[in-house]
Amino acid sequence: MSGLIGEESRSGVRWRRWLNWIGPLAGLVAVYALFALIAQRSFVSAQNLETIARQTVIVGTAALGMTIVMVAGGIDLSVGSIIALSTVVIAAFLQAGAPPVVAALAGIATGAVCGVINGILIIRLRLLPFIATLGTLLILRGVAKGIAREQKIDAPITWLSRLVAASGHEQRWFHLPPGVWIMAILAVGVGVLLHYTRLGRHIVAVGSNEQTARLCGVAVERVKLIVYTLGGAFAGLAGLMQFSRLEVGDPTVAVGQELDVIAAVVIGGGSLSGGEGSVFGSLVGALIMMVIRSGCSQTLVRVGGSQMLLPNWVQEIVTGAIIVLAVALDRLRSRRASE
Repeated sequence: MSGLIGEESRSGVRWRRWLNWIGPLAGLVAVYALFALIAQRSFVSAQNLETIARQTVIVGTAALGMTIVMVAGGIDLSVGSIIALSTVVIAAFLQAGAPPVVAALAGIATGAVCGVINGILIIRLRLLPFIATLGTLLILRGVAKGIAREQKIDAPITWLSRLVAASGHEQRWFHLPPGVWIMAILAVGVGVLLHYTRLGRHIVAVGSNEQTARLCGVAVERVKLIVYTLGGAFAGLAGLMQFSRLEVGDPTVAVGQELDVIAAVVIGGGSLSGGEGSVFGSLVGALIMMVIRSGCSQTLVRVGGSQMLLPNWVQEIVTGAIIVLAVALDRLRSRRASE
């Protein structure tokens, strides 16, 4: 009897994992099909598909780091501020004459340092991740504005500007900007980390049950510090992609983008309670967000006998509704898992 119950339990786990994988993909197909029917013809063009892929790079790259953080049972609300700070640092280095590689590494390192700060606040001061990163959200945004003197920092044009920019075919990798492929390669790396390494098993263990993980000999504090450092580094890399898109260091950019990143992870099967997350699902979640925004911006509505595009405020309402729905689905998954 116990063997039968154990087999049913394992079958249930496998079914939930399969559902978490196929659910977001089905959602992406459904959303794309909907806008393919109601939006303008330009929505299904190859150029628009490339634009969606380019726009996904920033949120998708940050979502990779957020996936690691949320699997470990944490959360990082400072992602948007880290992205802005990284763009400012990169632009400042380039303006000072630093080589593009040095400037890029400085932006990523800035994100990693911000992650270390978040980790220390959570570990040493015993602050809740929500409170600690809410504080650093404001602090890091202020630091970015201070460095930039509350204005954009112009930087010389370098190859960094071509990472996610629309460009000629000779400057693309298989008809997509390099940034898209960098995101894909990093996604594979994060998947390997979480599923096939000792650190990955420890991250899942900490997120599933921190006290049990501690009793099993897992260095919980060290794992948390590594997790937030990686999350910050990925946010710094997202800042590099944001800089490539804007070609300036902007301390006011990415306001509220942490919500998009968190929503992408939750839509993709990640849990706010920790212990659960999917790299593939997070990228699909980011794609869903960008497809909806692209579709809304290309959908015509009839107002007073004339046609007009959906205004931006409608897109904000839709995005907010997606976040609420994603959290509601996460709560539903958590309740079913505990039954």
